[in-house]
Amino acid sequence: MKEIVLSAKKLCKSFAANGVQNHVLTDLDLDVFKGDFTVVMGASGSGKSTLLYALSGMDRATSGEVIYNGRDLVKLSEKELTLLRRKDFAFVFQKMHLVSNMTMFENVVVPAYLDKSVPAAETDKKADELFEQMGISEIKTHLPSQCSGGEQQRCAIIRAVIGQPCVLFADEPTGALNRRNTIEVLDLLTKLNHNGQSVFMVTHDVRAAIRATRLIYIEDGTVSGEMTMPAFEPEKEQSRETQINSWLSSMKW
Repeated sequence: MKEIVLSAKKLCKSFAANGVQNHVLTDLDLDVFKGDFTVVMGASGSGKSTLLYALSGMDRATSGEVIYNGRDLVKLSEKELTLLRRKDFAFVFQKMHLVSNMTMFENVVVPAYLDKSVPAAETDKKADELFEQMGISEIKTHLPSQCSGGEQQRCAIIRAVIGQPCVLFADEPTGALNRRNTIEVLDLLTKLNHNGQSVFMVTHDVRAAIRATRLIYIEDGTVSGEMTMPAFEPEKEQSRETQINSWLSSMKW
């Protein structure tokens, strides 16, 4: 039986606009399993990104529970959530959020230096290894503006995983990339998952969704469908895409 790393119970999230409450998540229940590549899909405005933010502690749910290591994230203080996001969770977004006047290497190691329990020399060594594994060692000393979108996103992923997070959250990580760079980033995320990294990704792109081992469909702020798949194999890409498109059609995608 798979180990549950995150569990949402009766999760609700509302926003007030012009005196009206907009309910984005409604009594949503969801378990996130260790080692899964979980992909969340749904129509625009269905609550996909709101769910990611609530599960990761980036935003606080209005009501309900998000249980991680026996603690309810909804009830944690801002300081406790900050420490949790720094040590246990990691994030990759459509916008890379790299510091423009720092080199790619510095963009990775400077945030990692915040973990005082790890010597700086050890962090540097780990970063070197990751740049090598990701195939971008040659751009370590470059500024972000000197690198392609794919190289910047791979750097952002290195920054995210250098601390060995329990869950890597990705919100439309390929949304701003061309097809070649999209494939490079998806290959990297898939490789990380095959090596045991739990990934929770929001996307609207079927090309990204085919990398999932578990697909979740969100409609009107709650889970309306789910499909599990074996680990991604490149030679079965076409059949997976056909299967997912059929499933999405049944979800009225």
